[in-house]
Parts: sequence; structure tokens; C-alpha cells
Amino acid sequence: MRVAYLVNQYPQLSHTFIRREILAVEQHGIEVVRLSIRPPGPLADAGDRAEEGRTTVILTLGTTALLAATLRLLVTRPGRWLRAARQAVRLARAGGGWVRHLAYLVEACAVVRRCDRDGVGHLHAHFGTNPASVALLARTLGGPPFSFTTHGPEEFDRPAALSLEEKIAAAAFVAGVSSFGRSQLYRHCPADRWGTIHIVRCGLDASYLAAETTPVPDVARLVCVGRLCEQKGQLLLVKAAALVRDRGRAFELVLVGDGPLREAVEREVARLDLGNTVRLLGPLPGERVRQELTASRAMVLPSFAEGLPVVLMEALAAGRPVVTTYIAGIPELVTPECGWLVPAGAVEPLADAMEAVLNASSTTLTAMGKTGALRVAEMHDAATEAGRLTILFRNSEGLT
Repeated sequence: MRVAYLVNQYPQLSHTFIRREILAVEQHGIEVVRLSIRPPGPLADAGDRAEEGRTTVILTLGTTALLAATLRLLVTRPGRWLRAARQAVRLARAGGGWVRHLAYLVEACAVVRRCDRDGVGHLHAHFGTNPASVALLARTLGGPPFSFTTHGPEEFDRPAALSLEEKIAAAAFVAGVSSFGRSQLYRHCPADRWGTIHIVRCGLDASYLAAETTPVPDVARLVCVGRLCEQKGQLLLVKAAALVRDRGRAFELVLVGDGPLREAVEREVARLDLGNTVRLLGPLPGERVRQELTASRAMVLPSFAEGLPVVLMEALAAGRPVVTTYIAGIPELVTPECGWLVPAGAVEPLADAMEAVLNASSTTLTAMGKTGALRVAEMHDAATEAGRLTILFRNSEGLT
């Protein structure tokens, strides 16, 4: 069987979990065609650079090719094309704009052309946003059965604007990355569609799961890995760091990642005179991220909104406890045996948890890290989760 994966931007530094999933699906005997709507940005990871050469980028096919695919379907499948055009109008009215959804229709024509050419039997989109919109339109145009994985929080923040219910209704199946994610999908479809909603967790491969964990170092160092944006809570983390410092605790906090809040975070660090405490390293490739994790006592991620962050899995697999918030799917993975869960948006509880990490013995933290590594191996093995997907893909073959 041949399956096409459709992602808005692939490969990408923050989408290594998709790369792991694709490679694991291929290990289960499925051929995977990689489709990206937009070209990737700079790629520091060797694995991502290898994937770039295997990926077809829709928007770099050229205007002539995109228009040719659109006109070809208009001529050969006029009824389907008109239904897809009306569908694009309906999606635009729900939210997102007319020009954008016209572009989605053109992209969908190119996706159908590529799927026809490559003999694709199923199309799988990651994220219930624009990739799922393109996959939906491609199906209406006569493309293969499709499915999509929702991660949150965006899909659940604005389900009406994203026409989530219509996408679920048309999909062969929909995957949530946690029990919480599945429950949110249940909210946006009739109960008779619940059988098409499945949990397929993001997973780690053997390079994480089979690696030996090392003892937690006896250093006063914490690390936060994540895009610098509102939902990840780094501004709150800086305030918590100032509170811990003001309590007389010397330590280092390292922030890995980049994003729209970088300047705001830097200003807050300067305002609170934390230049000797907080360091911003910017984005790093996967191997460097792992090094930063293992060089720290714990990983801190005070998110306000999430699905289930893969970086928490990576930290636990590396044998490091985590400090995070009890929101969305996070408590399904993180328990008191392997980390600290605090209320989202609360500075003092976050500072208390950070101080608890700094005061805990390395022996205690190492034991917590080992427990976390066992939980990740049990719940987030990419090969196991790919096996679930493979069954779902094969079951969709008769829906053409």
C-alpha cells in the first residue's frame, strides 16, 4: 500500500515527531509519499535534510504546473471540481478568507494529481488546520480516502472556523495524540462518528528509547525547550525564575528555542536583572537538545495550552524529570513519580516546583527520571503507534 503524508511545512525542526512516524510506518511495509505545502526553513538536523530530498513541495511546483493540475480536473471531473469549489466557498465562509481557500483548492488539485500519478491509496494530513482542509478538498475532487491527526490546541480553540466537524465527517478516521485530544474530537462530531476517532500517540524511536539514561548531574541547572510563544509560558517562567532567585537560590535557567516572543523574553530578563541566571540559546538540532537536557536537573515547560508536547517525552526518555502544567494530555504522561504538575499561569507554584527540583538530591531525581523513561517507552514507542496507523490505513483501502 502507498500512503501520502501531507503537512503544511515538512521537514521542520519542530516536526521531528512526524519524521519518526513516517519512518516507522515504512518499517511496517507502507510506502510513504511525502508532500509539503510550503518549503521548509533552514534545516540543522541531518535527518531533516535527508527528508527534504524525499519531499515534494506543492507551492514550488510552479504556477504552470499548479494551473495545469487545476484545469485538468476541471475538464476531466467537472462535477467533482464544482462540488469542491462550492466546498471551498463554504469553508471560507466559516473562517479563513476567500483567497486562502481558493489557494487550498488549487493545492488540492495538485495533491490529487500527485496521488493519481504515484498510485496513492490513502492521504494522511498532520494537523486539522490547512493540511486537513486541502486533504478534504482533494477527497471531494476524487482523491484517495483521507485522515488527519489533530494535535491541539489550535484545532480545539477554533473548531467552527476550521470546519472541524465537516472534516471529521468526511475523513476515513481521525487521530488524537492523547485521550484528552480524542475527547475534544468527540465534542465536534455526532456520537455515531466516535468509532472513527482513535488515539495514535506521538512516539520516540530507538535512538531515544534504547539509550541508557545517565544520572542527573549535581548542578543547579534547569532547561526549557520550546518555541518562544505565548502558549509555552516562557514569560511566566522568567518571572518564576526571578522569584526563585529572590528567595536566595543561585541557579541557571537555559531556554532553547526561538519564536515571536524572543524579544519580549529578552526584555523581561533584562528588566528583572536575570542576565546571570537566564540564557537564551536559540533553536538547536535534536542532538544538541538532548545534550542540553542531560546536562540539566530537570526540564521545565509551563505551557498555557497544549496537545501533548513531544519534548516532555524526550526529556523523560533522557532520564530527566519534568516540571510542567496539568493541562490537556500532559497528566496522561507526567505523574508525581516522574515530575511536578503545577497550575497553568501561576507563578508561585511554578517557582515552588523549580525550587523543589533544585533542592532534591540527584539520587531522587535520577530515580524519577528512570520512572519517566519507562512510562515513555510504554506509552510513546513510535514503532507501536505506527502499527496502529498501519492498520487504520489498510482498513481505509476499500473506501475509494
